[in-house]
Amino acid sequence: MPADRHTAVVPEAGERETSTRAALRNPRRLRIEVLGGLVVALALIPEAISFSVIAGVDPRMGLFSSFIMAVTIAFVGGRPAMISAATGAVALVIAPVAREHGVDYFLATVILAGVLQIVLAALGVAKLMRFIPRMVMVGFVNALAILIFLAQLPHLLGVPWLVYPLVALGILIMVGLPRLTTVVPAPLVAIVAITALMWAAGWDLPNVSDQGELPTSLPQLLIPNVPLTLETLQIIGPFALAMALVGLLESLMTAKLVDGITDTHSDKTREGWGQGVANMLSGAFGGMGGCAMIGQTMINVKVSGARTRISTFLAGVFLLALVVGAGPVVGMIPMAALVAVMIMVSVATFDWHSIHPATLRRMPHSENLVLLLTVAVTVLTSNLAYGVIVGVVSAMILFARRVAHFASVTAATEQGDDARTERHGDGIEDGIDGDASGASGDRPGDVRVYTVSGELFFATSNDLVYQFDYAGDPDRIVIDLTNSHIWDASTVAALDAIETKYARHGKQVEIVGLNESSAARHRRLSGQLGEGH
Repeated sequence: MPADRHTAVVPEAGERETSTRAALRNPRRLRIEVLGGLVVALALIPEAISFSVIAGVDPRMGLFSSFIMAVTIAFVGGRPAMISAATGAVALVIAPVAREHGVDYFLATVILAGVLQIVLAALGVAKLMRFIPRMVMVGFVNALAILIFLAQLPHLLGVPWLVYPLVALGILIMVGLPRLTTVVPAPLVAIVAITALMWAAGWDLPNVSDQGELPTSLPQLLIPNVPLTLETLQIIGPFALAMALVGLLESLMTAKLVDGITDTHSDKTREGWGQGVANMLSGAFGGMGGCAMIGQTMINVKVSGARTRISTFLAGVFLLALVVGAGPVVGMIPMAALVAVMIMVSVATFDWHSIHPATLRRMPHSENLVLLLTVAVTVLTSNLAYGVIVGVVSAMILFARRVAHFASVTAATEQGDDARTERHGDGIEDGIDGDASGASGDRPGDVRVYTVSGELFFATSNDLVYQFDYAGDPDRIVIDLTNSHIWDASTVAALDAIETKYARHGKQVEIVGLNESSAARHRRLSGQLGEGH
């Protein structure tokens, strides 16, 4: 196993492991990693089968993909202890390829998506994570918790009544056992106990084998039988790009979430290209591809306490061993046990503090709106990318609207040594009081000085041209930007338009007070943006 470079935090007793090698030398830490990987493997089986059904492919493709991605990302990923496998988000994106063009085109799409992820990671797409606001992250987490819970409902509707007490028993074990001991992960105890109880009682209840056929052989290298033509690229290209973007977005945001839980920092660029490598290998071995899984990651990191690459690697190894070598036994595991585990994961994942009445009252309405939009869009579409995009765009719009009020214009007429204030603007959006009649006392040689304060960008500068008295001002106008900063071309265009309007009245404008950055931007763009209006 490769040594990771990040310090891992062990929740018990507050001890810290610094590498995978250190964990291998620590029996207590190794036990946590091994058992965490086993629990994750058991939870992955029904999920992988379900996602295969969504994608319209053989269940073995989802199981093989989960094995290959987990093992690969353990070596090349940038976030230790995070679980990557077949996911519903990716399945939804590329399902049309399998349905309309067949499995070979489907596998080619997965491989191309991996290549695109490597390219995007090399171009620095991971750095865009800094532009995702906190409330979008909270909305992302809450939406995932809701989706995890909703995914369990089909296993709770139209089933024998015994399923419900077994689910309740599983939840009771996972809530109560950690108060007595943490030697063995509570989810593993719940799964074993419920399986043993159902087997001993002879109950015929829905189990893992009902979800689909388990593989009986190892995955084999497959070369997709598709023509290497432009037409093929036109077919698979859009789906591959969508898969690459959705996979990167979900993986990077999950990595950021785990960073917060473990108080460590992960290499997002490495995680990006690592996802690409894992998807390429997944497609090459007949898998459906995937990305990071927040549900299984929370089981591994938050419930089991795993912190290193060992648990991720073993999750993949155990998964393959269970479905290939112990398929009949795994098939007997009741869905009630796994549903109980995922319900607890959903509860643990949700940020309950974010919806506390006191928190909602304290937060600005705009922040709550961003949270609500992110959750609503994600849940309604079952697409994390849509939810995050809507959340980020709405946050940007609300932020721009809020800061648009932070710029103001003040006007004064200078006569020799005397300065006389003519007008004040409370904000650029509100305009400046007064009109041409206010300048009736102007004399030859007077200078009208406009002082602009605040940050100038598209939201604050688009109305700037309306704040000047072009007809009534004297022949010399000074625009003082000492207390401002020019951030974009919209502001330069607005200043050009102001100069043009004054020139039409035969008046001269002087712009003063530009700081170095603003002056450079104004000098580079002024007069190059088209005619001012």
